[in-house]
Amino acid sequence: MIITMSSLIIPPGFILILGGLLLPLLSTRLKPAAALLFPLLTLMMVWLITPDHSLSVNFLDYELALLHYTPEGRIFATVFCLAAGIGALFAFKHASTLELSAAFVYAGSAVGVTFSGDLLSLFIFWEIMAIGSTLVIWANSRANPLALGASMRYLLVHLLGGVILMIGITAHIGATGSTDIVAMKADSLGTWLILIGFLVNAGAPPLSSWIADAYPEASPSGTVFLSAFTTKTAVFALLMCFPGETVLIYVGLYMVFYGIIYALLENDMRRILAYSIVNQVGFMLVAIGIGTELALNGAAAHAFAHIIYKGLLLMSAGSVLLMTGKRKCTDLGGLFQSMPNTAINGIIGALAISAVPLTSGFVTKSLETSAAADAGLSVVWFLLVAASAGVFLHAGIKFPWFVFFQKDSGLRPPDPPWNMRLAMNIMSGLCIVIGVVPALIYGILPYALDYEPYTLDHVVTQLQLLLFAGFAFFVLLSLMKRTLTISLDFDWFYRKLIPGLLAKIQIAYAAIMPPLTRFAKQFGKRRFDHLFEVHGPQGIFARTWPSASMVLWVAVLLAASMILYYLKL
Repeated sequence: MIITMSSLIIPPGFILILGGLLLPLLSTRLKPAAALLFPLLTLMMVWLITPDHSLSVNFLDYELALLHYTPEGRIFATVFCLAAGIGALFAFKHASTLELSAAFVYAGSAVGVTFSGDLLSLFIFWEIMAIGSTLVIWANSRANPLALGASMRYLLVHLLGGVILMIGITAHIGATGSTDIVAMKADSLGTWLILIGFLVNAGAPPLSSWIADAYPEASPSGTVFLSAFTTKTAVFALLMCFPGETVLIYVGLYMVFYGIIYALLENDMRRILAYSIVNQVGFMLVAIGIGTELALNGAAAHAFAHIIYKGLLLMSAGSVLLMTGKRKCTDLGGLFQSMPNTAINGIIGALAISAVPLTSGFVTKSLETSAAADAGLSVVWFLLVAASAGVFLHAGIKFPWFVFFQKDSGLRPPDPPWNMRLAMNIMSGLCIVIGVVPALIYGILPYALDYEPYTLDHVVTQLQLLLFAGFAFFVLLSLMKRTLTISLDFDWFYRKLIPGLLAKIQIAYAAIMPPLTRFAKQFGKRRFDHLFEVHGPQGIFARTWPSASMVLWVAVLLAASMILYYLKL
């Protein structure tokens, strides 16, 4: 193994991974400080790296580029570090050491993906992410028995995605001889499998349901970590490898409306927000499929803003779960009276995801819709605008209304501990600061951008859209109220149908096999008895024959063969 370094600098993700491995060894007093220090050091390293820095490892005739700078990688790595640090602040008072340790390994491997310069390095970090995220879910299994099963299903889905990705990478290397991360087209077996492997992690159909299945079963803080990395790392990989791939437009539009419909049907507040992740990633995939510089800037900016406001929404929901022990909308309501800080932060997150002016969602998501309009994709533009109203319905109004307002549930829990309130306040501040000063995010986007979000036309159009959606919500409020129902999704096939079929097969096997076994034994015994009768010690073939009779038969056979020979002549 040969290591080549351009300078004494290490990949930023290694700091978080090492920090996660060291956390269990630290004392209780040092863990909170370390949990905040490691993401900060990683963020500093992200911004110290320049295009001149590199780290390569020669392994099995391949060069693994573990440190490769790109503008896209830096923006994603930056928000990953912010999510890890603020998530750790939110988590350290109640999260287990296993969860925090796994979360840092998870976050560090996500940062590692953003600085990978080749497909093999990306795959290595990709698989470490799968292990770390599975442990984040599994760490909550003591408090929530459902977490164990959810973590195993989650792992199986991501192992499947990893296998598909590895086969694709192998086929691509065999066809091109290159491991470089470059823009590709899905025009060969290898590139198609790489695309599918990325889409599995993005939550694309038909396996979109793994997000809503697994994320809500993690702890209040675990869900925050999970929302930040897996799907957005997939967005980064698609942005780098498949910009302008038209199929992503259609996949993204499916995800946009799938997420809206299932979020509107859902009763569990964290499943509402999990389905919303699918919806928001769909916007990003559409932008990547459009493939123009404005669209790719929009996908990167939207991913950055989404990690922050979705983390804020899940912090708000997690605080409610921690303080009440309840997660269904039918059990909640009126919590603004005793949890004002949590309610205000939840509302700010809801406004941001709905792209209300002066929030981060307004200045980032509009890049994507503008890119669709500029590209002449009028139908795509119309669908994205219509979907924006759907986002306001399920995440902008439904979540805060049913959790903090509507009926009075009689619950009077206080706001969560100070560290959780501080983490939510920081996230809210970021949502507002980015919305008020969009140059903060526009300045770090991968392509030069000349875009003004606060035009009169744009602001008025967006406010009209939001007002109409809000009016529709309250007019249809009786239909929006949820009952104690279960939403069936694709995971019904592998959670219910297949196990049910296997159970029936097992029952049928138990009923059929005993008589079949008896018949086989009886048949075998009869055949064995017959063989024993013929070939056994007293059988016909075991008898002794006199020499004279044998000589006679030999003479007969010899005579017969001579007659046949002469007849032939």
